[in-house]
Amino acid sequence: MFDENGEQYLDCINNVAHVGHCHPGVVKAALKQMELLNTNSRFLHDNIVEYAKRLSATLPEKLSVCYFTNSGSEANDLALRLARQFRGHQDVITLDHAYHGHLSSLIEISPYKFQKGKDVKKEFVHVAPTPDTYRGKYREDHADPASAYADEVKKIIEDAHNSGRKIAAFIAESMQSCGGQIIPPAGYFQKVAEYVHGAGGVFIADEVQVGFGRVGKHFWSFQMYGEDFVPDIVTMGKPMGNGHPVACVVTTKEIAEAFSSSGMEYFNTYGGNPVSCAVGLAVLDIIENEDLQGNAKRVGNYLTELLKKQKAKHTLIGDIRGIGLFIGIDLVKDHLKRTPATAEAQHIIYKMKEKRVLLSADGPHRNVLKIKPPMCFTEEDAKFMVDQLDRILTVLEEAMGTKTESVTSENTPCKTKMLKEAHIELLRDSTTDSKENPSRKRNGMCTDTHSLLSKRLKT
Repeated sequence: MFDENGEQYLDCINNVAHVGHCHPGVVKAALKQMELLNTNSRFLHDNIVEYAKRLSATLPEKLSVCYFTNSGSEANDLALRLARQFRGHQDVITLDHAYHGHLSSLIEISPYKFQKGKDVKKEFVHVAPTPDTYRGKYREDHADPASAYADEVKKIIEDAHNSGRKIAAFIAESMQSCGGQIIPPAGYFQKVAEYVHGAGGVFIADEVQVGFGRVGKHFWSFQMYGEDFVPDIVTMGKPMGNGHPVACVVTTKEIAEAFSSSGMEYFNTYGGNPVSCAVGLAVLDIIENEDLQGNAKRVGNYLTELLKKQKAKHTLIGDIRGIGLFIGIDLVKDHLKRTPATAEAQHIIYKMKEKRVLLSADGPHRNVLKIKPPMCFTEEDAKFMVDQLDRILTVLEEAMGTKTESVTSENTPCKTKMLKEAHIELLRDSTTDSKENPSRKRNGMCTDTHSLLSKRLKT
């Protein structure tokens, strides 16, 4: 990315610009279709038919009916409508710290949001523990964390039934993003789906942030859990249009027929319009023609290995987790207690921004650095990002009075003789040379002047 002064930034977090910012193929497809025709979706156009065929071809056979919307929020709202109409049930099970969109219906099932505001949890919403094996209730030393976390869902269902309530759906991101880049243990989703189906509910997989090849090995993130796991409804958005507003819900014929039998037709003025579908088709073409799924796998593996080496070097890094170009760096102040390093994470984000690298932090404690770059991210980009992170961590740990030489094991406690004054001062202000701009050097544009950071670039 470039700001108005021509300063180059390395974008490590924008999972919306999936195939790269302003990809000429996407721009050309949108322009060409807009010059020809764009109308509301009461009028059927070849693009929507072709796009539905292309999308469904990437999914398991039973997921064959597409509903087009404008955003991931609209998609998740429609998914709830589908689920509730299917058997006439109302209640929804969601994961702690989950986020599924900004509509009122979705804030209600997004603990990430409603726990921060004045809203109280609605009686039809049930919150299951996040299946986090690093920081959660059942960790990596548990004999069977997948079953343990799934049993929590089973208990929620039993309690709901005992209260006379009925489960319409379980909804979860295939990999939890806002929750802190969490990848559920193998077998968890299968067991949850079994319990939910037994209760007459459906499984909704939210792929709005993690779909379209981001995991590398598979096109959809839910596919990495095995062929025996197929959601009943899949929602998608963000990367579909590479910045253009287009999203979709894909479900089974059985659920779609139950929905249409209600007598209330589904209509969306702009969902599936010719331009949106042309853009969506272009994105699919680019993913295939530029082997971006393969790139996610190769670069993701390379980046993960680089970060694991940093984990062995820096005491602030507690855990590296992820797959493909979906990676989290869990920062801790104490390896034994796994105390979240929240202030340190925020400091690192701002120092990385000064180095022209855009990162962000998430998770319940805002201490997990999240990496979800455009899919054209290269090994050179990965190396550059890690080198900058290494330097910033080194300076920060020296100020904190911790060693940066070798973290011998996961259970080695941090040697934290905190030099509090130096630490606080470092978090408050910069101790590195703000005139240095490694990103410009990397782009062959060395400069001795340091322009102000663009106010429009927010982390």
